[in-house]
Amino acid sequence: MKILVINGPNLNMLGKRNKAIYGNKTLAGLETILKNQGKKLGVEVVTFQSNGEGQMIDFIQENYSRAHGIIINPGALTHYGFSLRDALEDTSLPIIEVHISNIYARKEFWRAESVIAPIARGQIAGLGFHGYIAALQIMAEKPKGKR
Repeated sequence: MKILVINGPNLNMLGKRNKAIYGNKTLAGLETILKNQGKKLGVEVVTFQSNGEGQMIDFIQENYSRAHGIIINPGALTHYGFSLRDALEDTSLPIIEVHISNIYARKEFWRAESVIAPIARGQIAGLGFHGYIAALQIMAEKPKGKR
């Protein structure tokens, strides 16, 4: 089983970016944790990060046919990434949307709106890196094509 883990804009700055919200762990650290957890679950984890919506779409379109699910933290594209949403929906793969912070508890009202949530099996927000691990465990239990 292969799971794609996609991180969007600014998540490459984890460990440097607003530590009060995002903590001090890095994206490289997150990727290592997920790959190690994947090995324990018998799942190949393929990670990708981009600050550009087009690059994220290209990655999805080039890799979805060999994957069984997608875990995605779309970053700011959560709120307005309609092209990304369409690319995800076109895969017909199960999707879990993950956010390190609780987007519903943030000050800015627009952060609570997700264009990805309606096509996702579920959304995990506010649990830090634990949210990714939970998403991976859930994804490992569900066969391909089951949203």
